[in-house]
Amino acid sequence: MACSDNSAHNAVKDYYGKVLSSTSDLKTSACSSRSAPHPLVCRIIKTIPSAVNDKFYGCGNPIPLGIEGKDVLDLGSGSGRDCYVAAALVGPQGSVTGVDMTDELLQTARENIDAFGKALGYMPNLKFVTGYIEELKAAGISDSSADICISNCVVNLSPNKPKVFTSVFNALRTGGELHFSDMYADRPVPASLLKHQSLHGEGLSGALHTREFERIVTTIGFAQPRVLAITQVDVYDPQLKELVGDI
Repeated sequence: MACSDNSAHNAVKDYYGKVLSSTSDLKTSACSSRSAPHPLVCRIIKTIPSAVNDKFYGCGNPIPLGIEGKDVLDLGSGSGRDCYVAAALVGPQGSVTGVDMTDELLQTARENIDAFGKALGYMPNLKFVTGYIEELKAAGISDSSADICISNCVVNLSPNKPKVFTSVFNALRTGGELHFSDMYADRPVPASLLKHQSLHGEGLSGALHTREFERIVTTIGFAQPRVLAITQVDVYDPQLKELVGDI
């Protein structure tokens, strides 16, 4: 992995593992969901341990319903909240694997599985592995092993997005689907913003232009992506708002 990629990964790990302790530390609305999930998902979230919910930094609701018995892969699973929800939805015959690079969040995700299993009434087929979303095979994710891949406000943090989408494409089985929430820009983001800790950590400075995203995924082999919902990101901090301008 290139040195520049390592620097970007380390900056993100520090931000989510050391700078942020809960959602109250966020400086923008980027890492918080702006709409309520499906009522079924809301009921499941209430059964998830608070330690997991308190460190949820997703920006949407990318988990599809009707996935019983499916094998689900979560990119950048963080504290594991979406994985816990997916584990309840796939049931005892399905499986969920979360991939993340931040030790502090992985610890939270792993140490609450037993408590969640008691709430479910069975131990879910749920695990969390350490790795980079650009290198899923190196993290132990085999090709053609997932029916559904989900991700919530994570791909925008990657320094090599084409590599992420290629890795996902390989991990999905034939007919598999990628469902994800992320941030995109309607114009190119200045390179100078990439070095700003908060803007980079909360994903704004890494947002792809929408047309560039479509070009990347269709070139790899994905079908034309479908947009299900769009919400504008709000910047709370006055200094950050000045830096971002009207991007």
